[in-house]
Amino acid sequence: MLNSQITHDTGRHALMSLDHVDDHGPLGASKSTFDFRYIAAAIRSNLWLIALIIAASLAVALVATLLQMPRYTASSTIQINDSSGRILADQGDENEVLGSGGYDTALFLKTQVDVLTSRGLALRVAQKLKLTGNPHFYAAQEVPEPAAGSSVEAKRNEVIGLLRTYLKVNLPRDSRIVTINYESTDPELSAQIANAYASEFIQANLQRKFDSSSYARGFLSEQLDEAKKRLAESEREVNAYSRQAGLINMSSANDDKTSSPSSSSVTAASLLQLNTAANAATARRIEAEGLWRSVASGPVLSSQAVISNPTVTSLLTQRAVIEAALSQERARHLDEYPAVQSKIAELATVNKLLQQAANNVRNSIQGQYQAAQESERQLYAKVSELKNDTLAEQDRTVQYGLLAREAETNRQVYDGLLERFKQLNAVAGVSLSNVSIIDTAATPGAPSSPNLFKNLLVGLIFGIGAASLTVFLKDQFDDSIRVPEDVESKLGLPLLGVVPRPPKGTPDENLADPKSPISESYNSLRGSLLYSTPEGLPQIMLVTSAQASEGKTTTSFAIASGFARMGKRTLLIDADMRRPSLHRRINLENDRGLSTLLTSHEPLADIQIASGIDNLSIVLAGPVPPSPTELLSTARFEEIFQEAARSYDIVIIDSPPILGLADSPLMSALVDGVVFVVEADRSRRGSLKAALRRLRSMRPILLGAVLTKFDPLKAGNRYSEYYGYEYYQYQESKTNN
Repeated sequence: MLNSQITHDTGRHALMSLDHVDDHGPLGASKSTFDFRYIAAAIRSNLWLIALIIAASLAVALVATLLQMPRYTASSTIQINDSSGRILADQGDENEVLGSGGYDTALFLKTQVDVLTSRGLALRVAQKLKLTGNPHFYAAQEVPEPAAGSSVEAKRNEVIGLLRTYLKVNLPRDSRIVTINYESTDPELSAQIANAYASEFIQANLQRKFDSSSYARGFLSEQLDEAKKRLAESEREVNAYSRQAGLINMSSANDDKTSSPSSSSVTAASLLQLNTAANAATARRIEAEGLWRSVASGPVLSSQAVISNPTVTSLLTQRAVIEAALSQERARHLDEYPAVQSKIAELATVNKLLQQAANNVRNSIQGQYQAAQESERQLYAKVSELKNDTLAEQDRTVQYGLLAREAETNRQVYDGLLERFKQLNAVAGVSLSNVSIIDTAATPGAPSSPNLFKNLLVGLIFGIGAASLTVFLKDQFDDSIRVPEDVESKLGLPLLGVVPRPPKGTPDENLADPKSPISESYNSLRGSLLYSTPEGLPQIMLVTSAQASEGKTTTSFAIASGFARMGKRTLLIDADMRRPSLHRRINLENDRGLSTLLTSHEPLADIQIASGIDNLSIVLAGPVPPSPTELLSTARFEEIFQEAARSYDIVIIDSPPILGLADSPLMSALVDGVVFVVEADRSRRGSLKAALRRLRSMRPILLGAVLTKFDPLKAGNRYSEYYGYEYYQYQESKTNN
């Protein structure tokens, strides 16, 4: 059995086991989760405080709204494009692109918004509307006029600061429409300033472009003069060197100016022409040579060139005719016949003429071939001569080329600068603005502030936030236990059971009814104690609380009577020898009890009394001693515990409160387990945690806590349903019916 011989190591092991059982509350809600029901319970318990804070916030917002001067906001809208048109623009360059791409466009628009809110634009608006020193402007901004001795610069800075303070520029995402808002107590002045900002922004843009083009024109004019001087000097150097070297450049004005003079000189041109002629002569020679070789390599009349000659062709035709006639004559006459002889003579004459004609053609082809050879030889000889002249000329044109390229580079620079200078002169001051006014600001008919609904909404939000913070801080610094989940979250103890507040009657009357909520709650507590340690039910248990009147005596009696009804031999000891109360519960005299046992050597059996409940015996507190703590510190007290453990299955000790007394901590070190009783919704200032610190200093075995006098209806429907209130009401109504 478990008794005082159980070591503290075993106790610590039991505590560790309890700490690892389950981290869930009675409804299965984890402590680590965000419990809205707990928040609802905290709101209900602090409902009047929350309502008071919110009402105060709304009252402050209402008073502030009534005391605030009405202000009017005028708005003008402008469109900002990322390109600027030109009145005089070249074809294909109608717009001057200022930004391209999504990021560049967004950056450009943000830059324009910064220009709108800049000091320079505020100065232009102040100068246009003559706001410096204007008393109407100061009155509209609810600021006093500057002192009489203030400088103009100080007045101007103050006006600029006011303009920038009450100016609001809004650029929506993915839009080029910018809204310019200005707020003051004068609606007409607000509209004037908003419109002045829009117009001055456009004027400032145009002026900035004109100033930048003016600077560019001046810079280009200086660069143009320098480029002109460099061009003239370089061209003079080219001409002087050309005259000195005797170089004649035949290139026209449209030719490449950087080309070498050797490629366009008389010698080079002649070489080019002769080289072309030599190539052509070579081609003719090759053609003539081929023709000659074809004629000379075989019979004369077998060559196509000879046969294609008109004379040869005519003679061949005549010969064919004569041969045909000769054949006919021979067919009719003999060779000696005169007609046959005549045709033979004609044929011989034609053959002789044909041979002569063929030889003439062949000789002509040979002559053409020889002429082509001679022409080719002479042309290549001339080309060779001109090559030497051209190479010598190229040596002299190296320097000329360097000078000519420098001159041409200077000419290109000069032409580019001149063209840009002409363009700037043509378009200077005639740019179209990339900003256009969409809507001008009209005089507002209703004030924009104060907004009663908005201020009340802000006050409501602030009040809710302040109330939430107040309740949170109040809950953090207060260790009062309002709902069962608080036992684990605030005390770090397992929850053994929850005892509701009796709806009617006394606790004893409700305990007498086995169907009452209190009886069922203590039955549940008894079941938790049966498995409160790894070894099962502790044999000696101490029931204590932080303060008096939290229900520890009722809990002790209910636990003892419950185990007695289970058939376990149970002893209930009233160890509160300062304010004993158990004897009044059973209507007995408190003349003998625990104090009698501690001051004498009487056996426990002589002091214990019957309770009227089977298996339950009681030891009263006895007469109040002068110093209960000294009696509890003696070895006799531990002997009584050992004697009780040998005689009974369960020993329940009803101890005094912990705070201010040393009795309970001393007894907790001698028992097998401590049940800590906590009254629900009791106002505390750290008393629970202080009591637990004192108790833990003795290293006891803390079985857990019991929440007493809990009102489920006050905590919400969740707890009312869980702890069976509706069921018990149903049972009672059924019994009454």
